[in-house]
Amino acid sequence: MSSKRPQYPPEFRSQIVELAKAGRTHAELAREFGCHATSIGTWVRQSQIDETGDTSSDAPLSTAERQELTALRRELRQVKQERDILAKATAWFAHKSEADTPSTR
Repeated sequence: MSSKRPQYPPEFRSQIVELAKAGRTHAELAREFGCHATSIGTWVRQSQIDETGDTSSDAPLSTAERQELTALRRELRQVKQERDILAKATAWFAHKSEADTPSTR
C-alpha cells in the first residue's frame, strides 16, 4: 500500500518558511505543525532559490521555472497527440483514396 504525502497549501508553506527564517529550527516547527522537518528544509531552500534568482546552470529551478517547465511539457504532450492524430488521419485518407480510384490496367 502506498502512502501519499499530504499537499500543503502555499500559504502554509510560506508561513513555515518565515518562521524558519526567524530562527526556529526545522525540528521544532515540524513537531508543532505536524509536517516533516525535511519538507521544511526543502521549502526553505526553494524560497532562497526564488529570492536570489540564481540562474547558473547547476542551480535548482525556481518555482516560476518549474511552473513553466510543467506547462511546456503539457503543451508538448498535446502537440505530439495532435501530430499523431493528423498522421493517422493522413494515412487513413491516403488508403481510402487508393481504394476509391479504379485501377487502370
